[in-house]
Amino acid sequence: MSRKHLGSLDVGAFMRTHWQRKPLLVRAAFADFRDPLSPAEVMRLAGRDEAQSRLIMGRGKRWSLEHGPIGASRFKQLPSRDWTVLVQDTNHFCRAADRLLDHFDFVPHARIDDVMVSYAVPGGSVGPHVDSYDVFLLQGRGRRRWQISSQTNRDFLPGMPLKILGRFEPEHEWELEAGDMLYLPPGVAHHGVAQTPCLTWSVGFRAPSDGEWVTGFLDYLREAPAPGGHYADPGGAPARHPGAIPPRMLDHAARTLGRIRWTPSMVREFTGRYLTEPKAHVFFDPPARPLAPARFAAAARRRGIELDGRSRFAFSGAVFFMNGEAQALDTGARPAATRLADRRRIEAGSAAPDSFWDAAYGWYLQGFVVLGGGPT
Repeated sequence: MSRKHLGSLDVGAFMRTHWQRKPLLVRAAFADFRDPLSPAEVMRLAGRDEAQSRLIMGRGKRWSLEHGPIGASRFKQLPSRDWTVLVQDTNHFCRAADRLLDHFDFVPHARIDDVMVSYAVPGGSVGPHVDSYDVFLLQGRGRRRWQISSQTNRDFLPGMPLKILGRFEPEHEWELEAGDMLYLPPGVAHHGVAQTPCLTWSVGFRAPSDGEWVTGFLDYLREAPAPGGHYADPGGAPARHPGAIPPRMLDHAARTLGRIRWTPSMVREFTGRYLTEPKAHVFFDPPARPLAPARFAAAARRRGIELDGRSRFAFSGAVFFMNGEAQALDTGARPAATRLADRRRIEAGSAAPDSFWDAAYGWYLQGFVVLGGGPT
């Protein structure tokens, strides 16, 4: 992201003074901004089975929530006010939405959650709420009023299908127009209400909780070889209280669990796999008529390659992680793989050794990468 997207700040100053610390409003952050999708295209996307969508209606203390797919007939039944439709992961379905992420590459890709779009009619909102992640709210067509608060009261309205704050005490208020952007760190209460029919693009950055890290790592350890042996109690005395757990058995459990060990390399592999694991609802589409290896390599050199919008690719040292799987690449292939991880594409005419194209061919067959210019 350049200075023009952050007003008077450069990226370094933004990271020092605002990232995870305090909100920032930038007027005309994206001059002449063009929405990646039109309202009609957003509503069509909300009707697709593979898209995660929600329809939210209400205001005040009356709210309803419907999960997608949301068909065209349902939209025709809606009133002229007080509803919004949200579609997650638009970067998975729309190349222009995926390219929005290029402007935020000062944050590691491992932190990216998704690009969500909200289409709302006047009065449309999801209610005042608090998020646990960083988000850039980029206004598309139309106008939306945003109110924010540093309040610590997190009590929600009871019996609601959404986590809507029961008491919201706004401290700042702005009306955003096309190209304006509001950054919010985690924990800032906020409330956005459409003033006109409008589109808002939310670029969200996740931060797994410590509980999620621990749960994920314990699942990872299940794949490691278990300690040998089993419990035995030869020569034990008759049980006086058969309902009691024998101390001998507790001691054995403690010794066995104490034998569990992990290494820094195991932690690195888990972290890379965990952070690049696709969401549960994500599936990939292998090419219907895949090219042979030599033809793929020739086409890739000529046209370049791109990560599929659903792919998550990262690296640590010599190990690369593609969609939850670890792969060690040889020294010659690493520079090109690093470029692919950093830029999410390899430009046409870029030089790379055969070993890299061999690895890329395997990803191509699984639908993780596509040739530049779209699927073939």
